[in-house]
Amino acid sequence: MRAVWYERTGAAPTVLTVGEMPTPEAGPGEVRVRLEASGVNPADVGRRSGNYRAMEFPRVIPNSDGAGIIDQVGEGVTRFAVGDRVWLFNGQRNGRAFGTAAEYITLADYLVTPLPQDVSFAAGATLGIPCMTAWCALFADGPISGQTVLVTGGAGAVGHYAVQLAKWGGARVIATVSSQVKDVEARLAGADTVVNYRTEDVVSKVMAFTENRGVDRVIDVDFGGNLATTLKIMAMNSTIAVYATNGNRTPTLPVRELMEKCITVRSLVLFALPPPLLAAAQADITKWLASGTRVHNIAGQFALAETADAHLAVEKGDKIGTVIVDCAR
Repeated sequence: MRAVWYERTGAAPTVLTVGEMPTPEAGPGEVRVRLEASGVNPADVGRRSGNYRAMEFPRVIPNSDGAGIIDQVGEGVTRFAVGDRVWLFNGQRNGRAFGTAAEYITLADYLVTPLPQDVSFAAGATLGIPCMTAWCALFADGPISGQTVLVTGGAGAVGHYAVQLAKWGGARVIATVSSQVKDVEARLAGADTVVNYRTEDVVSKVMAFTENRGVDRVIDVDFGGNLATTLKIMAMNSTIAVYATNGNRTPTLPVRELMEKCITVRSLVLFALPPPLLAAAQADITKWLASGTRVHNIAGQFALAETADAHLAVEKGDKIGTVIVDCAR
């Protein structure tokens, strides 16, 4: 099969190699997916660059999300059949060296979810880590119907799905963004109100919207960078769900302030979450996809041989949506 890999970390054009590798065979409990699309997430770029940790394997095929067609079913698999359209997550995680920047991938069937006929493979490859993270951040502690949810970065890959899922879950949704273009995207996703944190007073806008009560749940893309503002807008017995903290990676926690409002801080990273929670997310996302038209933002598409360019597009930091690698071209 054609694949892209690296054997040392570093700059994408320097370390990524395009070539031929043996096509994998599905083992017991596994399926093989003929990949049509691969989603590139910031974590994939971080691992390849060496910003996350040292090389875990002698050779790594990057990218953890994807979509395609099952073409081989391993022993004991009953949930899927050859020819099924699927999307997948955590392809290059948890002891797996070979991700989705390839023509084929084999992985455990519980990491694979049916892809509706009306969702393209490119759109399916945007689900994975962004949509699963959004769902877990929103619903890990129970239903959110009737609550007010603030999504920071409401036009980002995770944030955009969080806005849509929160509305589907019955919440009122506030989104923060950094530009007029992103304001439009957050509103298209269903946000009830949008605040530009660069030009508007987030605290006054949020408190006015909630009639000074504050928000019940924050889905936060930058815990450390946002913390001073976030603490001012939390309701009593509320939760901050944290999936990134790039603005300040080692924030000082004002524990007394958290205690006085009984604020829970839920930190999460998708590959470490318990399997029952991930299974619940997959089931709910399937229901959500079937219940209406959804917005799947694709920030750009590249051929498999252009995977280095796809990684550079993510590194630029100005994308809206998920960068996709078309594995079949």
